[in-house]
Amino acid sequence: MNNQEIVQKLWSLCNVLRDDGITYHQYVTELTYLLFLKMMKEQQSEAVIPEEYRWDNLLEKEGLELKTFYQHLLLELGSNENERLRLIYTDSSTSISEPKNMEKIMKSIDALDWYNAKEEGLGDLYEGLLEKNASETKSGAGQYFTPRVLIDAIVQLVDPKVGERCNDPAAGTFGFMIAADRYLKNKTDDYFDLDPKDAEFQKKEAFTGMELVKDTHRLALMNALLHNMEGRMEHGDSLSSNGKWMKDFDVILTNPPFGTKKGGERVSRDDLTFETSNKQLNFLQLIYNALKEDGNARAAVVLPDNVLFESGIGSQIRRDLMNKCNLHTILRLPTGIFYAQGVKTNVLFFNRGTTDQDNTKDVWVYDLRTNMTSFGKRNQLTMAHFENFMKAYVEEDRTKVQDERWNKFTREEITKKDDSLDIGLIADESLSSYENLPDPIESAEEAIVKLQKAMDLLNEVVEELRAVEGDEVVTK
Repeated sequence: MNNQEIVQKLWSLCNVLRDDGITYHQYVTELTYLLFLKMMKEQQSEAVIPEEYRWDNLLEKEGLELKTFYQHLLLELGSNENERLRLIYTDSSTSISEPKNMEKIMKSIDALDWYNAKEEGLGDLYEGLLEKNASETKSGAGQYFTPRVLIDAIVQLVDPKVGERCNDPAAGTFGFMIAADRYLKNKTDDYFDLDPKDAEFQKKEAFTGMELVKDTHRLALMNALLHNMEGRMEHGDSLSSNGKWMKDFDVILTNPPFGTKKGGERVSRDDLTFETSNKQLNFLQLIYNALKEDGNARAAVVLPDNVLFESGIGSQIRRDLMNKCNLHTILRLPTGIFYAQGVKTNVLFFNRGTTDQDNTKDVWVYDLRTNMTSFGKRNQLTMAHFENFMKAYVEEDRTKVQDERWNKFTREEITKKDDSLDIGLIADESLSSYENLPDPIESAEEAIVKLQKAMDLLNEVVEELRAVEGDEVVTK
């Protein structure tokens, strides 16, 4: 049984909990509590867990004794002196009211093919479960999950290096940082090619993040732990003063949440130059200001269309971005790739300059949206869809790329459009059938002329009738 089959098996157990009124997201959280105990046993890492609360002790309980013991276990682990353990179980509680349901889930987990799961990687197994949760539209978890293929493409292009400090200020389940870690592990034989000091840095300091939603933060911690990553992963709002620790990074990779602050309130950080209730514009400010000013620090950020064209404060923030950074590439993403259908998004790639003025000279835009197939659960995005863009991105002389989707815009051209970055979309072929229709303005003018001629003709007829029948003629 491979990891994909195990994920499907675990997911099917959700049906057991329907009578308990458990939602998909609650179910994944419940699984996290139980899977942590089981996976620590499989990894022979149970030393961090008090002996009386380990997997085998839980497994031998039944009925009401199991329910009572499990509730006590959650409480105890949530106040444990081990920081990671405490963070995973803090404020934890169970939504499972029927002990028989808990027994069935535990026994099913215990009976899985853990040998093969360990061979494929327990971290990958858990990530597969998170991806499955995100793909279920009823779970509402898609807002925390960026499609894996998009993350992998971005990581390859940004190309993080060993020794660089990487961050995600809107971490979700930590997908970007885990992909960056995996990318570097593949290049260094799981860091075995590094000296011990560098390997320790990669494990404990290289990858950091912050996540606002408590349950999602819990999933991120579990995800990081199973990938042997111990970097700082805070619970809190990056747009508040709690996020001010995030600065001087070499690489930032993120997909900030969509929407505005509730009630339209302003952020509580005092180190952002421009005030707005637009979350994405605030995250954009946070990100480019958190990069090192060394000319090498870089970021890739997934943002919705409105960030590209919003006027007023939006124009000022884009202008500040292009002054402080070299915004060299924008990827216009196709619709349907996120679980929130219809959302139009883009990836902005930029490098922080060594000065705060005139760093952007040209912006290259790749249109992966227009004339693309419709994406969704049945037709999913793959790495093959990014192939032409990735070739264009890495080309040393971008002017040599022969691709109608790939176009350059000078800083002067952008300035004339009030610094709008809503640029680079090619002609939509679906509109080609309307190409031969008359111009609407000309058509209106012609219609007025024809109407006037008809009125003149009607008046002539009325005059002729009056001449024949006198003034008794009634015109309509």
